[in-house]
Amino acid sequence: MEIRIDVDGTKAVVTPVGKLTVQTAPELDAAIEGLDANIMELEINLSELDYISSAGLRVLVSTQKMMTTRGGTMTLMSPNDDVYEVFDMTGLAEVLTIVR
Repeated sequence: MEIRIDVDGTKAVVTPVGKLTVQTAPELDAAIEGLDANIMELEINLSELDYISSAGLRVLVSTQKMMTTRGGTMTLMSPNDDVYEVFDMTGLAEVLTIVR
C-alpha cells in the first residue's frame, strides 16, 4: 500500500492507496503516528482506497480518538461505495465524520 501525506500548517491530508488490510494497517497507523503533534485538522482521503478490513477500521477509530483528545478533527473523505458500505454496516458511518 502506498500512503501519500501532504501537510500545510496544522492540517494534514493522508491518502492511503490500495487495500487497507491486517497487513497494511500498521503502515497507515505508523504514518499517522509520525505526524507532528500540532496537526489539528486531519483529513484522510479514501478516494484511492479499494478495500478496508476490520484492522483498517481499528486504525481509523483510534486515530479519531487521538484527534479528539488533542482537540482536533478527523474527516474521512470520498470513500467509494464498497468502502462506505463497510462503515455503514459496522455503524461507524454514524460515529465518524465522512464526506462522500
